[in-house]
Amino acid sequence: MTMGDGVVLGIDLGTTATKVVAADRRGRVAALAERGYPMRTDQPGLAVHDPDRVLQAALDAVRECAQTCAAPVQALVFTGAMHTLIGLDAGYRPITPSLSWADNRAIDQAARLRRDPAATELHRATGTPVHPFAPLAKLIWFAEQDPDTQPAFWCSLKDFVLHHFTGRLATEHSYASGSGLMNIHRLAWHQPSLDLAGITADRLPELLAPTDTLPLRAQIAEATGLPPGLPVVAGGGDGPLANLGVGAVRPGMAALSLGTSGALRVVRTEPGVDERGRTFCYGIAEGYWVLGGAVSNGGVVSQWAADLVGEEDMGDLLAEAATVPPGANGLFALPYLLGERAPWWDPDPRGLLLGLRRDHGRAELTRALVEGVAQQLALVRDAVRDTGAAVNPVRATGGAFRSPLWGQLIAAALDTDLEITEDSEGSGLGACLLGWRALDVLPSLEAAAELITPSETVHPDPELAEHFATARPRVERTYLALRELMS
Repeated sequence: MTMGDGVVLGIDLGTTATKVVAADRRGRVAALAERGYPMRTDQPGLAVHDPDRVLQAALDAVRECAQTCAAPVQALVFTGAMHTLIGLDAGYRPITPSLSWADNRAIDQAARLRRDPAATELHRATGTPVHPFAPLAKLIWFAEQDPDTQPAFWCSLKDFVLHHFTGRLATEHSYASGSGLMNIHRLAWHQPSLDLAGITADRLPELLAPTDTLPLRAQIAEATGLPPGLPVVAGGGDGPLANLGVGAVRPGMAALSLGTSGALRVVRTEPGVDERGRTFCYGIAEGYWVLGGAVSNGGVVSQWAADLVGEEDMGDLLAEAATVPPGANGLFALPYLLGERAPWWDPDPRGLLLGLRRDHGRAELTRALVEGVAQQLALVRDAVRDTGAAVNPVRATGGAFRSPLWGQLIAAALDTDLEITEDSEGSGLGACLLGWRALDVLPSLEAAAELITPSETVHPDPELAEHFATARPRVERTYLALRELMS
């Protein structure tokens, strides 16, 4: 057996479940396993996990996936939802829950930071927007609201699970680039961030490259049925590795994901954000970075519309919306049902319907909301382009694209072809490909682009694209007016 035989397991520690993907060196998925867990949200702004429960889910899913897959396992690779935070005692046991990216309790601390003139430089240095989701803001919240909690170490949920598997408390440049604590230009902890958080670097994990490997501990090998000493690859954040998972890894290639929320990320070979601070910049590996932004409102808007009007089949409602002309017969929406992230990085905005008339019905409502999401993704693309980065082609994935309307409107808003890939295992598959690169079986990260073949290409309609381009400036003007009214 050669190193190129067998499979790599990609372990994706998600918000609602851990998914483990087994994939061979050609990116073909051989087995899957999943274990779910709850996220506690019973207090305002709270969104936390039980770290031990997530750890057990990872162990169970790895064991099942390894047993299901007949091929030998060559390595494990970790990924997961970014922007998590856990406090550990001196024995590396959790003394806090794991705060999710969705934990919004640091909203006041983030707002205060954003008013500071130094916020812009902080964003440029770390690549992470000043926002409640960032671990930097969460650390400041702990210092101000829970000063009695004094962990020996702070880390992410992924770091905690990696420590259990390998015995090393370590993170890597991809995941750390979403913390607000690492300087993306120096690949080292950023002292001004540490000063704001009131911590020192020795209370954070050691920094590794995403392709660095650590040996699997004997006790975890026994628990999972894997050989001791098996390479465990440090891995990366779920967003950056999702680019790998859809083959969007050449400079200028973009990955667009659309589920409940959405994101657009473009690959480049140098770190940095746009001058207005509308984008994030997170690492993949080996000098590749993703520049872009996540939007809080994606497919959730059409699901909300279906629930509102009592339509059980959301596909039927979207089909009705497809018969409405561009501009939804004069109905305009800011679809901020869940606040908004990129390009505003503002947790406070509310949704808005402008131009509502008696003759508008459920089809116009749905059309306006979907157009609003398409415009928001186009604003993220515009911010990326303002850095001088190309955005072409766009690889798209996600459950929302089961409706043709979503693909048609987003292709037109971006005015580019959408290469839709199967709704595969995204970040987990990307982790597998990163593992094959770490084992030196994949010759380069860019080679992943040859392994993933789009299933469909949606071409933009020229007239619809012109409509979106003409209407887009209205989105920012309306948002700014709404923000002033809310304040």
